[in-house]
Amino acid sequence: MSEQQPNPNPYASDPGQGDEYKWGPGTPSYGYPQPYPQPPAYQPTIGGAGIPAQMPLAAPMGYPAAGLSLGDITIAGDQIITPSGTMPLRGAVWNATDFSRTEEKIPAHAIVLAVIFFLFCLLGLFFLLMKERRTTGYIQITVNSGGRHHSTMIPAVDPGTYMWVMSQINQARALSM
Repeated sequence: MSEQQPNPNPYASDPGQGDEYKWGPGTPSYGYPQPYPQPPAYQPTIGGAGIPAQMPLAAPMGYPAAGLSLGDITIAGDQIITPSGTMPLRGAVWNATDFSRTEEKIPAHAIVLAVIFFLFCLLGLFFLLMKERRTTGYIQITVNSGGRHHSTMIPAVDPGTYMWVMSQINQARALSM
């Protein structure tokens, strides 16, 4: 019986080169993305109980004050700060997409009152004119700058939320020029 030898690497230029291959990318070269420096820890604050909705624009020495905040995206000085890292403000592309909807329906108590008052005085049909509007969903904000992309969602609380977000986006677009 003969001993089996391992199959030599047919792609190696000489027999000793086949064993030195390591899987994965090599050293970064032209066109290969360079690693970004890690941003400082960042946690956005949301106005609520005990926290004022408008915080004063004051920052420690050496750090620019926050000028605009949309969800977890903050514009501070000449950069955009997101949880995934910082991006340059100049040349940023801002987009907003409305994923909210407003539903209008007749509430159950209006139907009950319409039936009761229809039997007694024939004016109960006016209760069917009562409408209840409810807005649900989110508004997605995306920013692209410096080869990076970040997206955030703002909850829609009323039909005017999209117009408010668009005014903030237009202000951010003006700052990005």
